[in-house]
Amino acid sequence: MTATYVLDGARIRTLEDFWRVIGEAVNGPDGYFGRNLDAFADCLSGGFGTPDDDDFVVEWRDHQVSRAYLGYPETARQLEIRLSRCHPSNRPGVSADLAAAREKRGTTAFDWLIEIFEDRAPGALRLQ
Repeated sequence: MTATYVLDGARIRTLEDFWRVIGEAVNGPDGYFGRNLDAFADCLSGGFGTPDDDDFVVEWRDHQVSRAYLGYPETARQLEIRLSRCHPSNRPGVSADLAAAREKRGTTAFDWLIEIFEDRAPGALRLQ
């Protein structure tokens, strides 16, 4: 039987909101399912609450609301955080991504999440 996890897109206004909402959907109140992009990718492919046989679906309801909130302003905010924490050798790349986000170019935080779903759990995401 396929497990279905429901995300309420109206509750997702920041990337931190996404971590909380998906953690609760998969593992209950205060549940963990990654709190950064790498951890989220690992959770999707490692059975951290999801069935080990990859027999699960994530229904992201009101995803258009999330898409709007996880657009360029949130992307720039996330890249500013990343820039403040990254290794000096990574700063030029992060700075370039930040400049692009500020100019409303490139991928957004929403796109990052979709790419991880497609890479780690192909077919598991249903945007509604």
